[in-house]
Amino acid sequence: MSLADYAAQHGLKRVGARSPLGQYAKQVWQRRDFAYTLARSRIRASNQANRFGMAWVVITPLLDAAVYGIVFGFVLGANKPENFLQYLITGIFFFRFFSSCLSGGTKSITNNQNLVQSLSFPRMVLPLATAIEHFLNFMPMVGLMIIINILFGSVPTWSWFYLIPAIVMATLFNAGLVMFVARVTVHFRDLSQVIPFINRFARYFSGVLYGPERFIPGILPAGFLLFFTLNPLYDYMQIARGALVPGYDVDMTTFLIGAAWAVVSFVGGGLYFWAAEERYGRTD
Repeated sequence: MSLADYAAQHGLKRVGARSPLGQYAKQVWQRRDFAYTLARSRIRASNQANRFGMAWVVITPLLDAAVYGIVFGFVLGANKPENFLQYLITGIFFFRFFSSCLSGGTKSITNNQNLVQSLSFPRMVLPLATAIEHFLNFMPMVGLMIIINILFGSVPTWSWFYLIPAIVMATLFNAGLVMFVARVTVHFRDLSQVIPFINRFARYFSGVLYGPERFIPGILPAGFLLFFTLNPLYDYMQIARGALVPGYDVDMTTFLIGAAWAVVSFVGGGLYFWAAEERYGRTD
């Protein structure tokens, strides 16, 4: 009897073996409390040495908004979007959620090699914990975004409920992205050096700081607007702006494109990560 036959007879499995997809998803779900606890512990650890602690979760994006607001307020001049401050804050807060997930995803496996090599658990828990961590950081920004819109004259209406699917879609998209880059970085460590440049490109070509419909005509081909429409970051920001900011509406085409991106990213990123499950603990 071979060793493989002996192991099968006694119900023994190879350490780190990949489970079938359905069973794997169940194992990940069973460890949801661990993922949430890990996310919360990382948030506390990253802020406990700061005098203002968790307040930096909202202070940092507000400082971003102040800097970019001053610079682009002058640069854009009359081409500034309507209700520029609310427009800018919504864009920066949603973009920060994306960029922190993208950057954090590159470290979710590589920074936890000891844990991966010493314990048996579905490795997907680690990138999902990263996504949960940045989602929890995003929630105070959402609350602040709502407060700022009210202070600047926005009146709550039924359209505000569109903010919920915008957050859900952005969260699913970012979670899928985290799983995707987590696997890529394991095989290609240099990706972490490229991520800052991807973030910079995305910041300027996702409608975070300006409205492309007012800024692009006369500078770039009109067809370039299609690039923004198909950009999920732009879609989620626009849905949130349509929900909260006066002068903007939720376009159903944008909504459907954003929903499609969320499903494709989460499902595709999950499958892509699961397919390499057995390779994450290797040192070769």
